[in-house]
Amino acid sequence: QVQLVESGGGLVQPGGSLRLSCAASERTLSTDAMGWFRQAPGKEREFVAHIRWSAPYYADSVKGRFTISRDNAKNTVYLQMNSLKPEDTAVYYCASMKPYGDFRYASAYDYWGQGTQVTVSS
Repeated sequence: QVQLVESGGGLVQPGGSLRLSCAASERTLSTDAMGWFRQAPGKEREFVAHIRWSAPYYADSVKGRFTISRDNAKNTVYLQMNSLKPEDTAVYYCASMKPYGDFRYASAYDYWGQGTQVTVSS
């Protein structure tokens, strides 16, 4: 079973930046496709970004501001978040994708991290 551990969340002012990390316990086929989701209070978990091999995909709400990347040698996926807005405030989760499915939906992922809080506020 793959274990995922997120880190890097915190409190940042609007316009600021944060880099989230997601460390996987092992490199398996399921960790070749990884995603980031977020969930704000009272809202459903929503897709943020996805990477398969080196090809990234983003939600429209973060396109141009967030960058997903991976370091296979470290079994780690990153989410660089720039120009943060108050509406980016949420708990951010990384997840490893099942062999098949639509990467935009949480049901396509089988292993999840515990989440890391990101708060954007002045």
